[in-house]
Amino acid sequence: MSAAANAEGARRTRLTPEREGELYTAVRDLLREVGYDALTMDAVAARSRSSKATLYRQWQSKPRLVAAALRHQRPPLNRFDTGSLRGDLHELARRMGEAKKDVAVMQAVAPAAHKNKDLAEALHEALIQPELEVLQSMLDRAVARGEAEAGAPAHEFFPHMVTGALMARPLIERCEADATYLKRYLDAVVLPVLVRN
Repeated sequence: MSAAANAEGARRTRLTPEREGELYTAVRDLLREVGYDALTMDAVAARSRSSKATLYRQWQSKPRLVAAALRHQRPPLNRFDTGSLRGDLHELARRMGEAKKDVAVMQAVAPAAHKNKDLAEALHEALIQPELEVLQSMLDRAVARGEAEAGAPAHEFFPHMVTGALMARPLIERCEADATYLKRYLDAVVLPVLVRN
């Protein structure tokens, strides 16, 4: 373990999981109320009855604190292996469909991420990259089992297809992309372009 990782672990042990949860709730509440741009470390400290020094010691910056609060609400997918690509896709659908969604918080953060490089990087590190790794390992296993062709053009767009379903259904049909919908979508749209013909 690196010195930086040891230092990060030492910093994080100062707050109990319960206290961190309270703090993350305060961050999400403020995001709903005032949005990302108007959220300040002072406001988070006051709302969570913390010191600003503690916030900076633990998270270094507002973008990292916000990314941690969002990750706490919706932890990234853990790696799993059902033994088949279709089984993995259905398990992915189940997990994504059951994930806690907070539309108001995402509406507060998404526009800011387009303008704020530090926030975009923190969100990518905390939320996006871990899920990309899970999706890539899923495809790698499918290739190793002979279910999918190595280097198939659609593999590059797998994360885009999954994300697209999550975002498009609320816009087009005005309802959430739940597990049942995601399974149907993955079977009809994603699986056929990933598997070996």
